[in-house]
Amino acid sequence: MAFAYRFLSKSKQVYSNQVLLQPKHDVPVRFFAKEAAPPALKGDEMLKNIFLEVKKKFETAIGVLRKEKITIDPDDPAAVDQYAKVMKTVREKAGLFSESQRIEYTIQTRTQDILDARNYLLTLKEIRIRRGLTDELGAEAMMMDALEKVEKEIKKPLMRNDKKGMALLMAEFDKINKKLGIRREDLPKYEEQLEQKIAKAQLGELKKEALEAMETQKKREEFKDDEMVEVKSLDIRNFL
Repeated sequence: MAFAYRFLSKSKQVYSNQVLLQPKHDVPVRFFAKEAAPPALKGDEMLKNIFLEVKKKFETAIGVLRKEKITIDPDDPAAVDQYAKVMKTVREKAGLFSESQRIEYTIQTRTQDILDARNYLLTLKEIRIRRGLTDELGAEAMMMDALEKVEKEIKKPLMRNDKKGMALLMAEFDKINKKLGIRREDLPKYEEQLEQKIAKAQLGELKKEALEAMETQKKREEFKDDEMVEVKSLDIRNFL
């Protein structure tokens, strides 16, 4: 069961995407429905409810993983795709956020009280760094340059409720999007690519852990003559 816990906890974040600056994020209600603040409860009752909710989600996830075959082979596109599909099923049935939903929720909650554009962008950068994400496209620097240009034009710090100033900034962001080849209608595709990257990274971590476990076992006297099996031949369902 310890293996199962580690398996469910793995999340290698390899996310690189541009977040558009807006006075308010139009985050779908479903993003909040799953993590809405519970009604006020006394300490023990609240802890009990939290424990039962986590237990329910964990058992639901284990139930899915016991039925689905996962091949631990990060170099096999088919294995990566199957793993991504299984983890998507786990999230949907257990009511968990996808990585992109988690990021968007974090941005929403961390930036809702920020009034100016500069601190908003700096907060986005802080969130990215804390989550171990990369800005492979260099979008952050371009966005800050765009903000500098707009603030120079309006001759004051840009506030998020400044409709005219924000319109100027959004126009600059549209230019950045075009330069980077980012289209809003392609966002679902970017999210799918993100989940594929995460799936590949997680399988890589699982493969590494499995190899380390087998090497440790082989050092024991009773296993020293046994040949190590290929990691991709292991069936995770046998460990749950």
